[in-house]
Amino acid sequence: MARLALVTGGAGGLGRGVAFGLARAGFRIAFTYRPGGTPPDETLALVRRHDAEALAISADATREAEAARAVRIASERGPVEVLAHVVGPMVAGSFARLSPEDYRTMIDGNFGSAVWMARAVLASMRERKFGRLIFFGTNGASVTMPSPVLSLYAASKAAVTSFARTLAAEEAKHGITVNVIEPGDIRQKFADREEATRLSGKNPTGRAGSWEDIADAVVFFASDGASFVNGQSLAVTGGLLEAYEA
Repeated sequence: MARLALVTGGAGGLGRGVAFGLARAGFRIAFTYRPGGTPPDETLALVRRHDAEALAISADATREAEAARAVRIASERGPVEVLAHVVGPMVAGSFARLSPEDYRTMIDGNFGSAVWMARAVLASMRERKFGRLIFFGTNGASVTMPSPVLSLYAASKAAVTSFARTLAAEEAKHGITVNVIEPGDIRQKFADREEATRLSGKNPTGRAGSWEDIADAVVFFASDGASFVNGQSLAVTGGLLEAYEA
């Protein structure tokens, strides 16, 4: 039977593309969407082209209990063997202008949600001796690259990367890999690769990135063939050397 992948934040943005890309590659899909946020209908319509029983789950991954509930609901289709944790809010602005609420949003939304989702899926993965955890950083998070006007966001994503690499070292003996994708500055979230080739991008490749570029990287990390790739941060950026395209 095809492996079940749980995608967080699948209703819109890159999460929609990741869910669709995994479904297209043969994975069964469950995805979460934020209560009161983007409705899941469009993602469900796309994903059900390949997985007629795809499941949408309303859950706030920043809350431990809701992360656990989302995994329980997804597990009704079978064990969650792949977690693609795409959820990750962004607050931009110089540090002097950011508030304590912005701090909590960045830490809880990016790092906290990664911790709670990992806690929710790991026990079953250990028991089965198989698991794929795929987290999302940001360009330069693995080397703590300075990101002007993104101080708290960049710091929270660096925490996610450090957390993922440590999990990779701890969980490898259980057949579990943990890797990170650092997306480039993908501004047209719903452009596929063909469309993106017609859009200019201020990166060495010269074109814009697409959801398809990101989804293909997720599919690789999720595959059985990536069992010896662990604790890595993969920059899917078109060779971008800065934190973001100016």
